[in-house]
Amino acid sequence: MSTPAPSSDPTPGQPAPADSGQPHAPDPVLRRRVIGAVWAAFLGLAVAALWLERYQLAGVAALSAVLSAAPVVFAARFRIVLPLPMVLALAVFLAASLVAGEAFGAYEKLWWWDLALHGASATGFAMAGMLFVLMLFEGDRFAAPPWALTAIAICLAIAAGTVWELFEFAMDQTFGLSMQKSGLPDTMGDLAVNALGATLGGAFGALYLAGQKHSLGARVIAQFMRLNPRHFRRR
Repeated sequence: MSTPAPSSDPTPGQPAPADSGQPHAPDPVLRRRVIGAVWAAFLGLAVAALWLERYQLAGVAALSAVLSAAPVVFAARFRIVLPLPMVLALAVFLAASLVAGEAFGAYEKLWWWDLALHGASATGFAMAGMLFVLMLFEGDRFAAPPWALTAIAICLAIAAGTVWELFEFAMDQTFGLSMQKSGLPDTMGDLAVNALGATLGGAFGALYLAGQKHSLGARVIAQFMRLNPRHFRRR
């Protein structure tokens, strides 16, 4: 009787398996092309905006290109491969926040735009926080209770949301934008939505720890661990 092949996903509570030589990642050429296309789109928009003398749009498009490239460059420095969904999600967030939100007035036209972006970013930060915690524990969730790992991830996401509020303040003061709109009430509302989004992201992490990998968030966490087994392996 043949023995079933083991799953390629790292089992919660166990270090990620060593690379077996099988292709875990999508085609690296396709990945580079997609990421390059995202950067080219931002830079192309910046050039077109300069040509049309829309300098604010040019500035936020160029800033979006830099901010979308920074995590990829930083990750490569530490030999970390970011899943393509993470990179695309960041690009969409930057386009929605800086380009659509600031240059095209979505913050003013749609009352829920700012809240939706804050909730989405907090969810992503909580998932990233869960991955960071699992890196610290080398993939072993039994190093701490699952509720503690989830709480740490949520707290990291809330802290990241606070840093984003500081970024919004700096952008408003430096470039004359209106990211904070009504000031303190807007900031407090954003922080409340950050907490809700962080809780959702923490829930995705908790599902992964429980072995429930059918949700999108849990699948992204599992994919990250497959792409970077050396960071989740005991040394």
